[in-house]
Amino acid sequence: MVSPDITIIHLFTVCCVIPTMRLIFQACSVIFTLGNLMTSQLQSGGQKDAINTKIINFNNEKMQITWAVGELFPGENVSFSYTFEEGKQKVWKQCPSYLLDQGYNSGCLFKTEGHTLAFSIMNSNGSEERFSKILKSDFYIKPSPPENVTFFWKDDTVTITCNKPERGVKCLRLELQYKSKFDNGWQSRTSKCCRVGEQGFDPRKCYSFRVRLKRLVPYCNVVNYSSDWEAETFWMNGTLLDSCDDDIKSQSNTVILLSCLLAVLLMIFILLILLCKWQRLQKSVMPTIPDPKYVFADLFNDHNGNFQEWIDKTDHAMVQTKLEYEEPECIIEEESQQKDMKNSDKQESREKIFSSSGAAGNYSPKAVILFTRLAQNSDRRGAKAWTAQGKKKASRPPSD
Repeated sequence: MVSPDITIIHLFTVCCVIPTMRLIFQACSVIFTLGNLMTSQLQSGGQKDAINTKIINFNNEKMQITWAVGELFPGENVSFSYTFEEGKQKVWKQCPSYLLDQGYNSGCLFKTEGHTLAFSIMNSNGSEERFSKILKSDFYIKPSPPENVTFFWKDDTVTITCNKPERGVKCLRLELQYKSKFDNGWQSRTSKCCRVGEQGFDPRKCYSFRVRLKRLVPYCNVVNYSSDWEAETFWMNGTLLDSCDDDIKSQSNTVILLSCLLAVLLMIFILLILLCKWQRLQKSVMPTIPDPKYVFADLFNDHNGNFQEWIDKTDHAMVQTKLEYEEPECIIEEESQQKDMKNSDKQESREKIFSSSGAAGNYSPKAVILFTRLAQNSDRRGAKAWTAQGKKKASRPPSD
């Protein structure tokens, strides 16, 4: 059984001691940072309030210090010297590489060689000090861009990782920014180095991504320095693109292709309608004239176009057919006389047609054939009509 005293001590430790130690640690960190700042300011001499310098420590490899030469030292070419050594016996170095502004020295670029930096700005001949300062170079670090950035896609979630820097990983944060073509600005996400993730990406949209490293302020840096942005990349549903314009071009190409296909189908449909209309119009305006070669096949095939031979044979066949297959009819004398008169009239008209066609040799064979065919058709229709009338009269009972 647990003693009540032990339980009370445990609760006291959890509720009071641990939070208090955490606050003490944070307070010590803040005091340490402020102490470094105050030390740097107190150790600055000369015109420290009048001179505004910009100090950058590039990934703890190179230092760059610049000043506004036109405002602070107009018309004067000042000199710069520095040292990373501490104590009274310091060895000062002259600036190896000056930065120029309109021909005057406006800054210095040199190698980072330690954590504590002291520098001095002198007049042109080095006889008078214009400004001096001592500072911690670690509080002015600007990190390098992240290296070997990798994107991992899973459904609507993307995770970005990069290589860990050799120094100061705890002071770094990895910042991700992204946007689609429908967004007005960049969306940001920051996480511990060197991994950051985000979700909610639409697989149908193209997104632009960029990442960089940031230094924590004020625990690690006194100035809010971030690295340069890594090269911007373009992604769509886990696929790397050259740019988001490719997505727009592909969509526009699809729309253009579909539009052209619909236009072609519409044109084909319209042409088919016009073709049908044209055929109907052609038949109504210019009716088709039958070729006698197919209508009178026996004339050209059996008689080689000899019309007289063909007509004689045709009449002979018609007479034989009538004699063989027609039943004798009872024809009244008056009807017989009228029929004879009608036949004689038709025979005369046929003879006139043949005589006129024979006399006027200027008619074409097609015209002669057409006249002949018309005469035969009219003769047959007349014969059938007279036969029908004769049968009707014969079937009537004789009048008393």
